[in-house]
Amino acid sequence: MWKLLFLLLATQAVPQVDVPSTRSPVDKSYRKMLQGMQRFAHEQAALAPQAALRFRLLPRQPGRTLDGVRLRVAGDTRSMDVALAPDHSFTLVRDETLWREDAAVLANRRTLSMTWRAEVRSAGVPPGMRRLGDLRLECRVGMEAGLVSNNAHLFAWLDEALRSPERVCTDPRGNYLFFAERPLFSVTLQHGARRATLPFHALYAGNPPASELPYCDCQVLLEHSYYAPLWDRSWPDDTLLSFEYMDDTPPASRAAPPDRAAALAAFGPPHTRLRFDSGREVWLYQSAPPAALPRTPDQRPRLGEHILLFSPDGATRKARQRAP
Repeated sequence: MWKLLFLLLATQAVPQVDVPSTRSPVDKSYRKMLQGMQRFAHEQAALAPQAALRFRLLPRQPGRTLDGVRLRVAGDTRSMDVALAPDHSFTLVRDETLWREDAAVLANRRTLSMTWRAEVRSAGVPPGMRRLGDLRLECRVGMEAGLVSNNAHLFAWLDEALRSPERVCTDPRGNYLFFAERPLFSVTLQHGARRATLPFHALYAGNPPASELPYCDCQVLLEHSYYAPLWDRSWPDDTLLSFEYMDDTPPASRAAPPDRAAALAAFGPPHTRLRFDSGREVWLYQSAPPAALPRTPDQRPRLGEHILLFSPDGATRKARQRAP
């Protein structure tokens, strides 16, 4: 009898029920983004008193552009359009109904095709440079606002209790990515007479394997990405970051081999070799100092670096060295 009943039920059409949902798991929370704005207002005086905050969209996947992107905030009973500036930046206004309904910030395309970031910019910073205090506040706002996509993968070294802006933005292993406007060759910190170039592992999202790129906000922006030493308070908030780009005119250099084949013959295989979607390659050679030095705050050995940049045709474009 039970078998017969089961067969009868199995032959009946099962009704399909559509459950409307305000938010996909990867869409951005309006409430959290407003909390990020509150965080900015609370910490602006300490970190970036002359700064303004906007949010910004960046392309994430190959072949994607942001032309024609439209944003809106959608709740259960109400929605609101969001104006995008020509640089794809925007801000949000508080709406009590949308706040109560825990609305979502939605785009008219797949969310994972874009990277979302907070952008904090202080007045008076020289063109093309960034201020370290602005970046410190960007990280805190971005983490508070929940803007890092797939952060369960990106912050796999942290347990749930430690995924706070305070820990991510103040720990040497924090891994909060920033993006330059163009492909990077080097980033230099400067405050007064003190200068230092960021190590190679602070560029290109820490050189992840290709299999990890789908879990990284840098997926199509790998050449643009860098980590800033937010945690290192020996660099004050007024420290400036300057950028040398891959497509800048290279200075004359007699030390650099003319092409990849000559570099391989002169130095042997590099310790790290990165090839980008643009066809450019970066090679890293490392050398131990004559005497052992204390490890870095994130427990890396201090090594000398010799870095070569090759154009898609294999010619040497740039070279630089960094002491341990």
